Amino acid sequence: MKRAFFTYFQPTVLFALILFWYYAPNSIAKASTAIWISVGFKALLLCLEWINPRYRSWQLTWKELVTDLFYVGMGYTLVRYINIYVGSDAVADYVQGYFHLGKLDWFMGLPLLVQAFLLSFIFDFGQYWMHRGMHNWYPLWLPHSVHHYVTQLNVNKGAVGNPLELFLIGLGMDGFFDFVPRAVLLAGAMTMAISIYQHINVRFNTPKWWRYLFNTVEHHSLHHSRDFEASRSNFSNTYIFIDRIFGTCVDGEAELLGMEGGRRMSVREQLTYPYLQAFKTIRKKFRKRFGTQAVRARSQ
Repeated sequence: MKRAFFTYFQPTVLFALILFWYYAPNSIAKASTAIWISVGFKALLLCLEWINPRYRSWQLTWKELVTDLFYVGMGYTLVRYINIYVGSDAVADYVQGYFHLGKLDWFMGLPLLVQAFLLSFIFDFGQYWMHRGMHNWYPLWLPHSVHHYVTQLNVNKGAVGNPLELFLIGLGMDGFFDFVPRAVLLAGAMTMAISIYQHINVRFNTPKWWRYLFNTVEHHSLHHSRDFEASRSNFSNTYIFIDRIFGTCVDGEAELLGMEGGRRMSVREQLTYPYLQAFKTIRKKFRKRFGTQAVRARSQ
């Protein structure tokens, strides 16, 4: 029974959420319901982490839990309100207004489940390239690097990071398209029911077809591993087949995570690290360029 539970839990939850949001009456199908389902689902997964952990070394401590909840709260408040004013929808509205463009409203004529999948896929496709850019361009790597200092994976670890990185990774192209409200709720449920397992300390007997299509904790643990080459893989948030298409998917898993030998950052360092490193880098280049010129001028 235990093996069957941890084999079919993930697909069952995904299909159950799709059915719920597809058939739920309008009085229930709203954003507040989605928030409560998300909170309840995470609480359930926290319990599963204690019942069947993937690694004992990832066991959640009170210090880790309090830190995680701090970032979860910041995501629901600070990052959320920033997204309202300068996020994807705000950028899309500005671009469409500036160029006198309308939304691509023909999407609303598609079947509801197709709309939901396209909304989820379009967002993840944008996240893939943003995430990949964070690992290949130093200015984007600085805010993202904080997230790679986590030394264990737990259900709320996806929220741990510098606020700038959390804002950037939340940008998407979905603001240029028109979808019916129910499709947005369905897409959110699908994304949550797949991507939430990236950061989780549960030993699932994940079906092969699930691991082939969707990102898992196995894939994401490699992305967080101390092996530099392995960390430059598995960039998608939800659909690992995007990585398979572009040749960045690596199957496997890792237990030892983090950077600098697994050094754990304090909250204060996580919040200030990107800006201090940027300042040090600019100062170093400034001194190298103008300091050399000053020495040459004095010698002449």
